[in-house]
Amino acid sequence: MQISEDVIDPARAEAMMATLGQPRGFAAGEALPPFFHQLYFWEPKPPGALGRDGHPKLGGLIPDMGLPRRMWAGGRLEFETPLRAGQPAQRRSVCETAKRKTGRSGALGIVTLRHEIWQDGRRCLTDWQDLVYREDPDPAAPGPTAPVARTDEALSEARSFDATLLFRYSALTFNGHRIHYDRDYAREFEGYTGLVVHGPLLAQHLMLMAEARLGGLSRFSFRATSPLMDFETAEFCWKDGAGWVRGPDGRQCMVAEAG
Repeated sequence: MQISEDVIDPARAEAMMATLGQPRGFAAGEALPPFFHQLYFWEPKPPGALGRDGHPKLGGLIPDMGLPRRMWAGGRLEFETPLRAGQPAQRRSVCETAKRKTGRSGALGIVTLRHEIWQDGRRCLTDWQDLVYREDPDPAAPGPTAPVARTDEALSEARSFDATLLFRYSALTFNGHRIHYDRDYAREFEGYTGLVVHGPLLAQHLMLMAEARLGGLSRFSFRATSPLMDFETAEFCWKDGAGWVRGPDGRQCMVAEAG
């Protein structure tokens, strides 16, 4: 088990809300929105301990399976009590699964991490994080076909993401992954057409949409199905406990369920 401790600084949550375009303050002891625990428990590493992609080198909690490309494929959360601003908290992390397999696109490393967030002697939430590690893309191989998104939403919100927003989100979550701010790296090494919008950032917007509709969350799960680029505008959609992100060409970028 890996244990990290932090004080839930209200200023960081306020900066996040400003980044999301919903500026507001947080008083000490006030409940934070769901998923804001990802702003805390940073694990800074010196440059020599980073990999090619800007993430910390593998080994330790996440084993090295010899696959260079990392993607946050999805996750699920169970909420028990709110995380509160201005108070100490602890994250307890374990690697539940780590296995290598062969898929249609080649070798894959499948990793599931479980994070429990504790505060004042109580578990606030459990966060299962699903990561996929892949080989470098073959420039000659055709890209995967993205699924088509639903069009029967009861509510939708259009959102766009520029390089400044992605940089600020990376900074707040201490995410060094270069696909989110280094356009040349994203294109030349990982085969994307632009900067990639963070999967957790898409999930965060869907989570806030779900919370507003349901009046609170006890559970939330999401799965990324196609990357969204910084030059694209997406539709965030909701109907009957389900959320999804639809790209400008109609493709499905993410699906989610909430309760």
